[in-house]
Amino acid sequence: MLFQTLDDKRDCVGVYLDGELLYDELPEGLSQTWDYSTFLRDTDVEFAKIYCGGKSLEEVCPPRLRTEWEGVRNKLHAYFRSFQFAKVPLGENCFFDLVPERFLMDYCRVRNRITEHVFDTYDRPDNYDFVRALVEVLDDIRYQKLNISMDGVRDIYHKAETRKFIKKVQKYSPYCRYNTWGTKTGRLTNMPGSFPVLTLDKKYRSVLKPSNDWFLELDYNAAELRVALGLAGREQPAEDIHEWNIENIFGAMDRQEAKRSIFAWLYGGKNINSTLATTDGTVERLLEERYRKAEIVGQHWSGTHVSTRFGRTIPSDHHHSLSYIIQSSCVDIVLRRLIGIHERLRASKSRVAFTLHDSIVIDLSDEDRGLIPELINLFAETELGQFKVNVQAGRDFGSMKELSLKTK
Repeated sequence: MLFQTLDDKRDCVGVYLDGELLYDELPEGLSQTWDYSTFLRDTDVEFAKIYCGGKSLEEVCPPRLRTEWEGVRNKLHAYFRSFQFAKVPLGENCFFDLVPERFLMDYCRVRNRITEHVFDTYDRPDNYDFVRALVEVLDDIRYQKLNISMDGVRDIYHKAETRKFIKKVQKYSPYCRYNTWGTKTGRLTNMPGSFPVLTLDKKYRSVLKPSNDWFLELDYNAAELRVALGLAGREQPAEDIHEWNIENIFGAMDRQEAKRSIFAWLYGGKNINSTLATTDGTVERLLEERYRKAEIVGQHWSGTHVSTRFGRTIPSDHHHSLSYIIQSSCVDIVLRRLIGIHERLRASKSRVAFTLHDSIVIDLSDEDRGLIPELINLFAETELGQFKVNVQAGRDFGSMKELSLKTK
């Protein structure tokens, strides 16, 4: 049965079904709606927003419904402006308690018809189940209040930029809300008004403290290079990948210079290190034999789009194709590990605090220290092979130190 939710918060259960507004309990047989709401977590409901790749109602509204949609949309915006002017905290109130039922009926009726149009015109995406699981995990994270303490920047409080940062942070909600659809490659962005953990300057990271005992951060050694190797069907080096490149491809070279050179070659930068320009082209030949970037593009780029093995299709010209293939695949690998680790910790005191672009930060309880090797292994085992994992820990997010731990 097609229906619409009246709010997306866990304690605001309400739906529009067959011309009626129903509250508190979900009717049986619900099957299709526009978007996810927390109270739909353990249901088999399908979400049209995932079918259309995160497009907005505005973007998918068919011409025949445009006039009706614009009418209710304008009223909706007017209500939100009034809430903002009156300083009504939407996070603490159910939307359906703040607007007339007549408007809810009109709004849901049009949204129902747009939702039906999406299900009629879009195929179920190959990565639907993954996106559904990701949406659920990110929804769980948005209810976890961050432990923010300005004591972490006390030593630099005398600086004007620090005081400006503190004033800015106080305007944000102390929760981490992610936009699943923020970028074409799948990389997450922070929702407006939520704590900007993805763009937080490193010098201010100490304001974030664990709610348990300490933070544990897992990320990959040279993630994008390892993704390229995996897509090329090559074995993953157990050691640092830049050191491996120096020993087997570049020869004697500073690590940072090797890092700059490999990415310049991989993504076609103009300032390729002169070491690559050997008389017989040995270095470039070894790089192509190892990373096979031309082969990767040939397998994943159609001429107008790249299609990754993780079910994403991205419009692309040839120049951007390799970066989209690698970066999108890297994102999906990390997010799949996020889902797995979140699920593993569901029965524990520890939990995923947040995720950055290429890492997962866990709010770890001392009683769960024994889980660390298992969590490292869960992160290391990817669809493209066993990736080397960097592990850091600290009493706040600004004082993370490397842990030397071995996976099994």
